[in-house]
Amino acid sequence: MTGPVSRPNMVSVGTIVWLSSELMFFAGLFAMFFTLRATRPDLWAERVPILDVQYALINTLILVVSSVWCQLGVLKAEDGIPSRTGSLLQVGQWGMREWYVLTYIFGSVFVAGQVTEYAKLVSEGVTMSADAWSSVFYLTTGLHGIHVTGGLIAFLLIIGRTFTTRHYSHSQATGAVVTSYYWHFVDVVWIALFAAIYLLG
Repeated sequence: MTGPVSRPNMVSVGTIVWLSSELMFFAGLFAMFFTLRATRPDLWAERVPILDVQYALINTLILVVSSVWCQLGVLKAEDGIPSRTGSLLQVGQWGMREWYVLTYIFGSVFVAGQVTEYAKLVSEGVTMSADAWSSVFYLTTGLHGIHVTGGLIAFLLIIGRTFTTRHYSHSQATGAVVTSYYWHFVDVVWIALFAAIYLLG
């Protein structure tokens, strides 16, 4: 005898459908990147060596670690623990809020790292209009950076809601969970971008 059929959470389903459309958007950017790379291999061979792969790797690790903090926050949200139950130094007693604040900090450092890299490249004359490679580089990484910034805004909203209500509701926990879907998505997309731009060249 089977149990009762549970209705899927429509917010989660909607988020997954939306992320699927975002996946197609980034797939188009990757297609553009590899098409231009195939037609101008000489330009790619000239430009790729100017990138600081070690710096980008560190920045990538910062974003990857932020996803770990995010998931720890999700576990607390699912347990109905919005904020810490002990002192700030008792990491094991942290709630969703503390883990999401840490995620926000790491995400902000990642964006700042990208801006710093852009400033360095521009100072070396590599502007968005310099050539096909620079246009594709700034377009793909810049649009991803905008998506990360959108995620940071979402984290602020989720964190802010824990201060405006006494009762941590199921809908608030759902909001925290779907925000994590988005954050993991931009993380995976960046790993693919990093591999394509910095490693495969």
